[in-house]
Amino acid sequence: MSVVDTGRPVRATAPAEAPGLRELTAELAAVREHATAGPGPQATETQHRKGKLTVRERLDLLFDEGTFTEIELLRRHRAQGFGLEDRRPPTDGVVTGWGLVHGRKVFAYAHDFRIFGGALGEAHAQKIHKLMDLALAAGAPLVSLNDGAGARIQEGISALAGYGGIFRRAVRASGVIPQISVIMGPCAGGAAYAPALTDFVFMVRSTSQMFITGPDVIRSVTGEQVTQEELGGAGTHSTRSGVAAFVHDDEESCLAEVRYLLSMLPSNNRELPPAYPPQDPADRRCEALLDLVPAQPERGYDMRAVLTELADDGEFLEVHEAWAGNVLCALTRMGGRVVGVIGNQPSVLAGVLDISASEKAARFVQFCDAFGIPLVTLVDVPGFLPGVEQEHGGIIRHGAKLLHAYCDATVPRVQVILRKAYGGAYIVMDSRSVGCDLSLAWPANEVAVMGAEGAANVVFRRRIAASEDPEATRAALVKEYKSELMHPYYAAERGLVDDVIDPADTRIALIGALTMLDGKNQVVPARKHGNPPL
Repeated sequence: MSVVDTGRPVRATAPAEAPGLRELTAELAAVREHATAGPGPQATETQHRKGKLTVRERLDLLFDEGTFTEIELLRRHRAQGFGLEDRRPPTDGVVTGWGLVHGRKVFAYAHDFRIFGGALGEAHAQKIHKLMDLALAAGAPLVSLNDGAGARIQEGISALAGYGGIFRRAVRASGVIPQISVIMGPCAGGAAYAPALTDFVFMVRSTSQMFITGPDVIRSVTGEQVTQEELGGAGTHSTRSGVAAFVHDDEESCLAEVRYLLSMLPSNNRELPPAYPPQDPADRRCEALLDLVPAQPERGYDMRAVLTELADDGEFLEVHEAWAGNVLCALTRMGGRVVGVIGNQPSVLAGVLDISASEKAARFVQFCDAFGIPLVTLVDVPGFLPGVEQEHGGIIRHGAKLLHAYCDATVPRVQVILRKAYGGAYIVMDSRSVGCDLSLAWPANEVAVMGAEGAANVVFRRRIAASEDPEATRAALVKEYKSELMHPYYAAERGLVDDVIDPADTRIALIGALTMLDGKNQVVPARKHGNPPL
């Protein structure tokens, strides 16, 4: 018996009698071995020379050892023409199945670039469709390992329809099961929209690219000269476009981070995120916070340092670390519970909100709300970024995305005002007026329409202009405005802040508040869905 390129066993001569079950089982083992081996050592070596792992090496890193179960290993395409009828390798260029990640069920599909360059045809797409349907029915996360050349040109509209089926299923599963995309090679044309519809996108530096139209097309249409890496590499999508939430230097560390992210997510929207008994005491005071955050509102600091103090064991997973750095979004644990944290970042643009920061935070809030992850908002915001570019770019519409996301969220929500909270940005950052459950403040907080200097210039403009010593008058009026409207207890006196707390007790207060809110059940009006300002 020998195995040919199609993956079907061929016998040199007909047997004298029908083969028994043992012979047929041995034949099956040979067929399966051929299918899992892939197109041969030369193709594997080429993949390795590019700095990329093979499809099965990647799946071995993603899943707990020995837990992956593959389906449709022997699937082959039925296309005719352009030489396809002579090339019918098993798997058709995509491996699909399920296994365990940290002991919990996860589904995955992974393109095999060694077969048709990972390009998607009809059979290839149908394998993915089946897996996506299974993941949704089983209520388990779905991970895609993308390394393909887009639609299989030889199959024409059938390939395009295959992508349509993926898009439709991704949207149907959105907010029901976590969906994670890992870009580990090319992902071009319509193929790029499949990851864009998922919750998180991972990329690997130097070996992964995403774009709708490649450099050659751009050069012919617009005359612009650009490389694949400049156009759609990990650096571009993690710092400029905001497509990539996480970027890593190699596939091993990337897949390890995917496993870590999955450990913090629920399997579906009907389950709570996994919680563990914390080793870090819930009653731990954070004395370091008294020195980390300057009382002077104009001085900067790193909000990551604050979160390190508040989080269990100082650990958190930051989302979109390199994009829109003026707002911090992270998943962490407090008291063993998974929490989503949104915080202004005073070390970048003084922590103002702009178009990109609003979009980044809004999507993160929506994700956490969809999967029952409580929200903690750390506020230190001077306002929205002023400027013609921001206004013409639609800061009103984009800022409203964050406002809509918070107002629509039904998970437990706790706000902490560290220092300043001015104007509309204060409202947007999950204030009591838009529905946060509890608002806590530090004793240096300033909540107002604007800073004291700007407010005094507006309110007392005529008095300052008529004064014999305008500067002295302005200084006196600024002091008066602060003492009357911007002292730390003004908001608390009016019930817009529930308590002014010792900063060192912030972790204790947050864990207590989240424990109290555990099991929160908020009734919302019956509707098909909202209409956010997309």
